[in-house]
Amino acid sequence: MSSPAGAEPTRRLGRVERATKETSVLVEVDLDGTGYVDVSTGVGFYDHMLNQLGKHGLFDLTVKTEGDLHIDSHHTIEDTALALGAAFREALGDKSGIRRYGNASCPLDEALAQVTVDLSGRPYLVHSEPEGMAPMIGSAYDTTMTRHILESFVAQAAICLHVHVPYGRNAHHIVEAQFKALARALREASELDPRATGVPSTKGVL
Repeated sequence: MSSPAGAEPTRRLGRVERATKETSVLVEVDLDGTGYVDVSTGVGFYDHMLNQLGKHGLFDLTVKTEGDLHIDSHHTIEDTALALGAAFREALGDKSGIRRYGNASCPLDEALAQVTVDLSGRPYLVHSEPEGMAPMIGSAYDTTMTRHILESFVAQAAICLHVHVPYGRNAHHIVEAQFKALARALREASELDPRATGVPSTKGVL
């Protein structure tokens, strides 16, 4: 939310706590941060991806998750993504003055990820990545979870998200390129446009 001329800018903050029999999650996000990240989910590669999200989006991001990793990492990854989406939506507030749309392409060696986002208030995901990816990255990250992370985030953030990886060989590179491009696109879409007033929609609300 923008502030009156001469006033101190209002920080756009989101904080969500989610507790179930399977997980306990705390997410805090500051959309106007500097990329400070403090993340711990118990899933090393997922932590690495969330670090990319905060660093390249310039979001200050805190994530603390304890989950039933003795079963597998599914609940931990999913519930963290749900809480992250909810916190992001809370931080956006009424979306007054934002750019709304964002687009980014990020290469990582042989892989390329292309991401376009609309902070529309309507959840919709289009996602594609190369076939034949390695099934696991490390011992705890199932590569089929990338789409599910995005589905969960989109559902709670209420955004329209298109993610396309036209080529890539290494699973680590394919997934990491997606998180970097997502961070850059979200950063662009959520930034305040100094020329904009009100909510960027003919409906008057997003």
